[in-house]
Amino acid sequence: MIDNYKHWHEKLFALLGYRTIVRTSTGATPYLLVYATEAVLPAEVEIPSLRVIQEAELSNAEWVKNRYEQLMLIDEKRMNAVCHGQLYQNRMARAFNKKVKPRQFKPGQLVLKRIFPHQNETKGKFAPNWQGPYMVHRVLTGGALILAEMDGEVWPKPINADAVKRYYI
Repeated sequence: MIDNYKHWHEKLFALLGYRTIVRTSTGATPYLLVYATEAVLPAEVEIPSLRVIQEAELSNAEWVKNRYEQLMLIDEKRMNAVCHGQLYQNRMARAFNKKVKPRQFKPGQLVLKRIFPHQNETKGKFAPNWQGPYMVHRVLTGGALILAEMDGEVWPKPINADAVKRYYI
């Protein structure tokens, strides 16, 4: 975007576009979830849509009654968005889990531990990415492992199974 105060209308249209596009995760627009009605786009003012024509023909009392009914339904629309979001998360989790190969570790197996960039062991881009071997001392629930050094010293902190790989001799 342009950081010039003369081009504020471009930012306004970008914001309008962001708030009026249906989100896949909720199945609704953010504008609908806040105001209980869809936004009137600038193009609908110039070339009236059916919705704009219908609202223009309403009297003030009828418009207020109609708007009040829409606001009474906002909780239902929000609950539908929450349910849609949960279904979306389940679909994404299923799609992700199809590609994941579960790895089972057993006590006594040898593994290598990943060296993360924020650790003190990193020595540059030509340094190895794995260190070890270590022995799996205990397998915890949720994919955590307690590792032990080859001399038998057990680490006090568990490590995620994603950060280790099997070591083959």
